Amino acid sequence: MKDSDGRVMFAPPGKTAKDDVRSVIKFFRLRQGFSKQVLDEAEAVDCKVSAKGRLDLRRKFIFTCDPQSARDFDDALSLETDRKGNRILGVHIADVSHYVRPGSAIDKEAYRRGTSVYLCDTVLPMLPEALCNGMCSLVPGEDRYAFSVFMTFDKEGRMTAHRFAKSVIKSKMRFTYEQVMKIIRGGEDKALKLKKPELRTVREIHALAQQLRSARFAAGALDIAIPEMEVVLDAQGEMAGLKAVPYDESHQMIEECMVAANEAVAKELWQKGVKIIARFHDKPDPEKLDLLRAELRGLGVRMGNIENAKVFARFLKEIKSHPLYSTISVMILRSMKRAVYDSAAMGHYGLAKTYYAHFTSPIRRYPDLTLHRQLADYLERTSQNLRPRKVPPKTLAEWSRHLSETEQTAADAERALVEIKKYRLLEDELASRVPIVYEAVIEKCANFGCFVSVPELAVSGLVHVSNLSNRFLRFNMHDQTLGHFRPGDKLKVVVARVDMRERKIDFMPVQEGKRGGRKKWNSRY
Repeated sequence: MKDSDGRVMFAPPGKTAKDDVRSVIKFFRLRQGFSKQVLDEAEAVDCKVSAKGRLDLRRKFIFTCDPQSARDFDDALSLETDRKGNRILGVHIADVSHYVRPGSAIDKEAYRRGTSVYLCDTVLPMLPEALCNGMCSLVPGEDRYAFSVFMTFDKEGRMTAHRFAKSVIKSKMRFTYEQVMKIIRGGEDKALKLKKPELRTVREIHALAQQLRSARFAAGALDIAIPEMEVVLDAQGEMAGLKAVPYDESHQMIEECMVAANEAVAKELWQKGVKIIARFHDKPDPEKLDLLRAELRGLGVRMGNIENAKVFARFLKEIKSHPLYSTISVMILRSMKRAVYDSAAMGHYGLAKTYYAHFTSPIRRYPDLTLHRQLADYLERTSQNLRPRKVPPKTLAEWSRHLSETEQTAADAERALVEIKKYRLLEDELASRVPIVYEAVIEKCANFGCFVSVPELAVSGLVHVSNLSNRFLRFNMHDQTLGHFRPGDKLKVVVARVDMRERKIDFMPVQEGKRGGRKKWNSRY
């Protein structure tokens, strides 16, 4: 089943929980395994790394930061200060283009896939393991080829210059987000045996990232936080639960550095007349914003002139403390256009960037690999006073269309599996006859009951009117209340029924809800 935007809503579960991944792979027709020719090419790559013709950065303090479970590392960071006191941020990206040549069997297969797909503990990589977890992975203590972006920032966090170079690096440290977060907060992991200058580097990059983040939001970037749910597996690979993936300042640090590098590359090439596959995000349609405004009015949330991006950004900041913030965020995201790859347009509305493209993840995204090739050609030919080669517009347009489709398919598959696992979890909970009490928030009232969301699981369901009270409850359409129940009120609920096929959940209140005293939200903007 698909929604109004043509996206898949329901994917079938497997016959058992162990079959869910296979079922999703089959349903979305995802590519598995690699041909012998592709594997042979990957195994035949030259594992020797030479600094000839490259900038040698192997003595610099360069580090990676990724989730604990990460197996491939395609980006690393460094920071230095010039004589004027400006900060020079180095973003070093795995030079996949050195190993994956245009027209090779590996390249053709990578293009077909378009992106890696992450399905719980199963990964369908874009590149064979010999590359994605081998020579293209910036593992600590190993010489690796990289494509480096150096950006100079003044004390206010404004980028004043940027340059690019093919390089050789040797990552000095493989941080996890948790370790970086501890350093940011003023502590450190003694087991890492970090020197004071290294600790200072991490904290200074964090400080710069926060400047960049503040500047983006001041320029009108949209701060919409939807918690990402991760399936937790036990030692036997069985599902043990769900947890929200944190998005703290350590994640923000990496994101801001990558956004800055993506912007620098896109700006350099686009302004010099080199057409590329841009990461394009158009502003929302006025009609969708009018519909959003009407929907939020029903929740007691007043919106102002949100056609203005800066006003919209301030509104998003204001509603963060609203009890229905997660619900409102989903509604806002649905009113937005999807970010896509485009060869004819440039700009990213959500990030408030005039120039933007994907450069920082060539191990798992083909558009990034394409941009690496174009930047390398541009730098080489410019140094020889030659014009950069141009990719035919029709070719770029076809690449953009195909890669937008493969990315959306991967996102749909990943989302579908997590959804299936959520319903599996709730089915098991019902079968165990040991109910778990959840904190829920009423999203919407109707004459037959209240729709509630459970932030802990990022799911929604219905509490039927018959379970809300022994007394008759009148539905008031004007203020969207059912008796004394209204949007924004909190309830303690347990799962009463799970319908995997229709993706429906019924909840039962633990006790009769009390009048909520909801604050009336009238935005100044």
